[in-house]
Amino acid sequence: MKRTLALTTALGLIAFPALADVNLLSWGGAYGNSHLEAYAKPFEAETGIKVNMADADNPATPIKAMVEAGNVTTDVASVEYADAVRLCDEGLLETIDPSILVAAEDGTPATEDFIEGAVTECFVATDVYSMVLAYDDSKFPDAKPASPADFFDLEKFPGKRTMRKGAKFNLELALMADGVPAAEVYETLATPEGVDRAFAKLETIKDDVIWWEAGAQPPQLLADGEVTMAYAFNGRIFNAAQGEGKPFKIIWDGQVYEMEGWVVPKGAANLEDAMKFVAWTTSPAPQARAAEFISYGPPRRSAAALVGNVEGTDVPMGPNLPTTAENMTNALPSNLDFWVDHDAELNERFNSWLAG
Repeated sequence: MKRTLALTTALGLIAFPALADVNLLSWGGAYGNSHLEAYAKPFEAETGIKVNMADADNPATPIKAMVEAGNVTTDVASVEYADAVRLCDEGLLETIDPSILVAAEDGTPATEDFIEGAVTECFVATDVYSMVLAYDDSKFPDAKPASPADFFDLEKFPGKRTMRKGAKFNLELALMADGVPAAEVYETLATPEGVDRAFAKLETIKDDVIWWEAGAQPPQLLADGEVTMAYAFNGRIFNAAQGEGKPFKIIWDGQVYEMEGWVVPKGAANLEDAMKFVAWTTSPAPQARAAEFISYGPPRRSAAALVGNVEGTDVPMGPNLPTTAENMTNALPSNLDFWVDHDAELNERFNSWLAG
């Protein structure tokens, strides 16, 4: 929606279209700062379209409320993949024409440059984060853990573990630790026998697990020496290692990754400029720049080679990203459809198992 400003000069009243604003809803913290520095500021500098940023604990919640109330004050929001699918299914988001997305430098169409699932009817991914295994390097001076199977090997790698309290991620990890290839995890987990197998594997370390519920807990438990190994979000471990100098190492084998990205709420006031923002910020160079601020990988393949050092350091960021080729060799994309269908029943079983 363009506004018109009037300027009085010696020549009389001159009317001209004002620069529109894009109102962006993000998450705050280090992640929100990556949006500010890599997306909002350079987009505004290049286009003249002002970007106003606000934060929410989970932008999907206010997006749903404002669209249903018919009072939409956000033009673009950052949401998790699952929330984007849900909001889109509920008719609360604008569709995004993939033809507006910028091609790779070699001419590869954007839709072919993005990893699988990164562009949907109402969503364009900005980053990839993952659940990874991590350990305190000082606790294992000789042999180093390197796989999901090692996480479950209490004899060779002693000490308490910490895992997220819930079925998701843990059942996938348990099957990979039990020898199921990443590509076959959800096929196996879709059977009663596969679920039994996952819980049987979890049972082998149950007495040595401290369960976490907030993302900040695993690095703290590692730092306090309460656990020697953790199953945690990669960004949390990286920040503790890089920013705080903790002796933590990430095991990329068996990582389970998910995506976050942009959506445009239904009824966004500045729709045209919102789409310009989505297209500009999801081109390879801005995505690579965002990855220098936080260790979430760009979902565009051509962006990987453009990622430089961790912002403000001489440390290359590439090796610390989920999407770097060598880190993806046994990676598992989280299966949204599977968890939509089975989340309730598997969490009920998980809670019963935990209490038993």
